[in-house]
Amino acid sequence: MFISLVRTIILYLAIILAVRIMGKRQISQLQTSELVVTMLISDLAVIPMQDSGQPLFSGIIPIFVLIALEVMLSFIMLKCGKVRRAICGKPVVIIQDGRLLQENMRELRMSVEDLFEQLRQKDVFALNDIAYAIVETNGMLSVVKKPEVDYLRPVDAGVWPAPDELEVVVVSDGRLSEGSLQLFGKDDAWVRKILKKENTPLKEVFILTVNNTGNYTLVKKQNAAKKGVSS
Repeated sequence: MFISLVRTIILYLAIILAVRIMGKRQISQLQTSELVVTMLISDLAVIPMQDSGQPLFSGIIPIFVLIALEVMLSFIMLKCGKVRRAICGKPVVIIQDGRLLQENMRELRMSVEDLFEQLRQKDVFALNDIAYAIVETNGMLSVVKKPEVDYLRPVDAGVWPAPDELEVVVVSDGRLSEGSLQLFGKDDAWVRKILKKENTPLKEVFILTVNNTGNYTLVKKQNAAKKGVSS
């Protein structure tokens, strides 16, 4: 029983590492080759996990061989568009100026019901409102509405809003995040200066955030928020 538990934990960590190497994607965003590798990894991990008589490496080695092949294939697709199109396909236009391109839908074997379901998820309820609808290589639907029915943008009204501020967490539950500090050119000395100004020890900080304009937000573990501007 203990051996099975240890094998399961090792395989679990190996799969996490393998998926991490493949990159950060949701299931719906996986390309064909990535989906195949994901399915094979799950099958390969089950065999040594259930059968303690199987050597552990009989599952781990094939998993990382598949990951190596996927990384190599991704690099080849990055350099060669023909290989990428052969494996992943290409985007297909299925609606143009409110008109359904039935031949393209048949090519994708997409039913009208499937199409309208995806359109409703994009807040589109009328074909005439669509300038273009494109099925991407990962199966997701991209929709471009006609200008007259699209949402009004600030630029359409002659308004030029200020750029959005990016805010990152530099202290979480009393722990510093070095990566977030480096993102905005801050360091430990900056954090100590803020904490001294707010008279708050590091261990009592629940969240400390900073944005690209230098503004910060401090939330103590007692849920009392303070805001200010770093100097």
